[in-house]
Amino acid sequence: MVYYSGDQLNLTFSALADPTRRALLTRLEGQDSVSVSDLAEPFAMSLPAVMKHLDVLSDAGLVTRTKSGRTVMCRLNAAPMQEANRWLERYARFWAQRLDRLEQFLENQ
Repeated sequence: MVYYSGDQLNLTFSALADPTRRALLTRLEGQDSVSVSDLAEPFAMSLPAVMKHLDVLSDAGLVTRTKSGRTVMCRLNAAPMQEANRWLERYARFWAQRLDRLEQFLENQ
């Protein structure tokens, strides 16, 4: 994957763009840490392919990895998603205002 900017928001959205990466984050949600092999288990892809997805998530700061012996454990770091959520909320307010105006217009017809 090519990154055109080191901007955190771009990294976050790029990482979240892929359904496999979103599924990996979902599997990490609510758990303290999960081994890479346990994360990879339900996916119909090789372990190196899963590792590449984890690299993208790690580069975006969404996953932290620690190694203990031969086992690599992954943990969700949702903090970078806060900036993305703030960006999305701004546009949610924009569209809510537009829809409110449309509703008022239609009620007056």
